[in-house]
Amino acid sequence: MTKITSSLFLAALLALCLHVASAQAQLVRTCVSMAKGNDANSASFCHCTTPCRTFAVAHDNTLPDGEITVLDPGDYGGLTITKSISINNDSGGEASISVSGGTTGIIVNAPASGYVNLRGITIQGVGFGGGTGLRFNSGFSLVVTNCVIRNHTGSGIEYFPNVSSRLAVSNTLVADNGGRGILVQPAAASTTKVVLNRVEAVNNSQDGIRIAALTTGLTIKAIVADSVAASNGSNGFVASGGFAGAINLMVIRSVAANNGGVGIESDGVGATIRVGGSTITGNGLFGVIASNSFLPSYGDNNIDGNVNDGFATATIPTK
Repeated sequence: MTKITSSLFLAALLALCLHVASAQAQLVRTCVSMAKGNDANSASFCHCTTPCRTFAVAHDNTLPDGEITVLDPGDYGGLTITKSISINNDSGGEASISVSGGTTGIIVNAPASGYVNLRGITIQGVGFGGGTGLRFNSGFSLVVTNCVIRNHTGSGIEYFPNVSSRLAVSNTLVADNGGRGILVQPAAASTTKVVLNRVEAVNNSQDGIRIAALTTGLTIKAIVADSVAASNGSNGFVASGGFAGAINLMVIRSVAANNGGVGIESDGVGATIRVGGSTITGNGLFGVIASNSFLPSYGDNNIDGNVNDGFATATIPTK
């Protein structure tokens, strides 16, 4: 009787251990590799000694708040992110995602509290309709660093959060896209904070950087610093508030040059763009203030060489 009881106990303990092991199967850190990667290595959870081949499989084997590390150059395929995660390529050469057929390179559908960090990734549109580079639908924070997003038939980055959230983009090129370079347009009443630092939005068919608050009860607080919006088909920097939301955009030490439309546009009752230490040149118009919006200047900008240098903006008093 004692032996039977012991056997049952051991069997139950073994089953429990297997359940716990299964629950903990994902890893905090996974890896992808072009040279050695194989998605069949998901059996070992994309461990860095047995890396997987694609971002999508590595994502599914990474614990929330974990990290995917790129080991060498390669095209690692698109993915949909559904958790807090970091994808890091610090020294592995180009880690790319090729986009075609009207698809999207990376879609972020993270939980409301989710943090997503992307570093050192190239998202490239290639023939057959390059679609969209990166679309953020949900989550709390998106950080994009040292990335290249270009040649898409749609926009480079679309940031469409449905709750209060944070966007930070730095050291990143967004170029040659058929839509806008960066479009920030929250989908619900919320507070969105945006920092774009050392961003180049170049040669996009529409606006370089457009920040829009079109939903009632929405507030966007944004800073663009040391950045360039140049040679875009429409406008350089745009804040579009409509009558529904409020935007406060600071453009500092930046350049709006050679855009087909307006260098800087503030449009809508809720929109204000403050400009300091910046150069606006070679555009169809220097700037536009529409629908009772505001475009004050700190009085230290270089404004010349536009088809119409327009008006002298009011100077913000300094102490």
